[in-house]
This record gives sequence, structure tokens and C-alpha cells, in this order.
Amino acid sequence: MDIAYIPSPSRGVLYLGPIPLRAYAFCIILGVVVAVWLGSKRWVARGGGKHTVGDIAVWAVPFGLVGGRLYHVITDNQLYFGEGKNPWNAFKIWEGGLGIWGAIAFGAVGAWIGARRRGVPLPAYADAIAPGIALAQALGRWGNWFNQELYGRETALPWGLEIDKTLPNGEVVTGIYHPTFLYESLWCVGVAALVIWADRRFTLGHGRVFALYVAAYTVGRFWTEWLRIDDAHVILGLRLNDWVAIAVFLAAVVSFVIVGKKRPGREDPASIDPTATGSSDDPETADSAKDPSGRSAAASRPSGKKVDAEPSETVAESADKDAKNLT
Repeated sequence: MDIAYIPSPSRGVLYLGPIPLRAYAFCIILGVVVAVWLGSKRWVARGGGKHTVGDIAVWAVPFGLVGGRLYHVITDNQLYFGEGKNPWNAFKIWEGGLGIWGAIAFGAVGAWIGARRRGVPLPAYADAIAPGIALAQALGRWGNWFNQELYGRETALPWGLEIDKTLPNGEVVTGIYHPTFLYESLWCVGVAALVIWADRRFTLGHGRVFALYVAAYTVGRFWTEWLRIDDAHVILGLRLNDWVAIAVFLAAVVSFVIVGKKRPGREDPASIDPTATGSSDDPETADSAKDPSGRSAAASRPSGKKVDAEPSETVAESADKDAKNLT
């Protein structure tokens, strides 16, 4: 009898009446919430407004979802187009299939639009949100567990993943496989921790935090992708996503080095968010800067000009008076 080292869920959807509640979608939504929450805390710590990250995410998230799905459909088009395939399945995002490369690329476009509307420099925003994106990916990978997809080769390791599913073509898949979803999830948590540590230790800015996140993630993605056995385009012995990981890694490293030489350090906190300059998102903080008359504290401060007191007698004059009194 085979031991189910890590059992797969028997189902990935629950029904609330006629409404389906899909675990895959829930994992993605939870990841977005965590990314925005952590990104907001980091953005405020850098001197930005506390609502800026969420406002820009309204643009970045939809663009990212569309880009991720487009990348998946284009690179795995054999799943949706051709003889016996249903092209409409390309729209069934809840069944899985989001390419991180497309999600990051299109998400960056959405973030650029949102950042421009807010007058925020995109590199600074990307640095603040980078570790949150890594954690979002870590949570999103658990959606693959619920869907019993993107697993690796067969294994006898004690942390192997039991798969028992029926494919759309009727083929039944059973066995113990590498839990690549778990490998990548744990790797992403490590990437988030690395990025946060490096940012604090070396005071990174101008997009270098984001570049570090990309470089670190692609290293892990390369070896987890190498383990996977799902259908993929193979070029010179490597899966397409492995080649993309190599290219993106090199680009991230080059960006990290060049930006570090041209613009070391971090942005001036007063320059990253116009909504946080000269005002505060917290009314109590803003009010504390005013005196009872309603004027700002700076305006109510006395000027630096010294006010002269009444002339006081000198030491010599005082000594002369004492001498007269004695006589």
C-alpha cells in the first residue's frame, strides 16, 4: 500500500448555493491582500502616503491577471487550440494557468499608469511592493495544490505529493510526485525574507530591491521548472520557462549593478509621494502641527531675531556704586 505523504485535496471548489467558491481564486485574492498590506507598510516607512499602494494596485492587479493569463495561453496554446480542443477554455482562469512573466510585465504597465496618476516614481513603488509580490506568489502556489496541477517528477521522498486525478481527455493520473508547488512557495517566502533583509542592511533604492527580488525568484523558478512534467515547449533540452528565467535573471542582475553605480542609496523620502509631502493622511498628525489659533506650528514659532532686554548695568558701574556707598 502506497503512503500518501502529502495528500491532495479531493476538491478545489465549494458551493455556496449556486455560487462556486474556488480555492485557486481564494489563494490569489489572499496573495493580493498580503502584497498590498505589506507594500503599504513599507511605503509609509519610506515616507509615502498610506493609501498610495492600494490606489496603484487597483491598476496593477487587473493588468497583472490579464498579462498572466495571456502569457499562459500563448505559451501553452496546445491546451486550448487545435483538434479536439475548446478555445473558450482559455477564459477559464479558475482552472489554473497564470504565467508569472506575463503577470509581472503587464502588472508593471498597470502600476506605471497608477503611479503616473499619483505622481509617484515607479522604481520606488516597485521597491516597496517587491517582497509582498514574493509572498503573494507563495500563497498563489497553493492554488495549484487544490487543482492538483504543476507537480514534478515521480519521487519516493517522504514529502512526495499524492496525485489522483482525471485529465480532460479521460486519462487517470495516480502516484507520488515532487510537490513543486510547495518548493516554489517556500522559495518565495525565502526570497521575501532575503529582500527585506538586504533592503534594511544596504539601504537599497531606485528599483534595486525589485531587481533583487526578480533575480532571486528566477533562480528558484529555474530548478522547480526543471522538475515539472506538464506539457511545455522544449528548446535545446530546456523548457521555455527555464530560458525565460535565465534571460530575466541576467537582466535583473545587470539592472541591479548599473543602477547601484549610477544611483546608490535610496530616494529622498520627500520626493516619492506628493500626497504625503506637506500634509498627512492622519488628521490627528496634521492637527498636531497647528497651534490653538489654527496656524501651523512653523508659522507660530518666534523668529530667530533676538529681542534685546532692558539695558542692564555693567560690572564697572555696579562696582562704582558700591564704592560711593562705602564713602
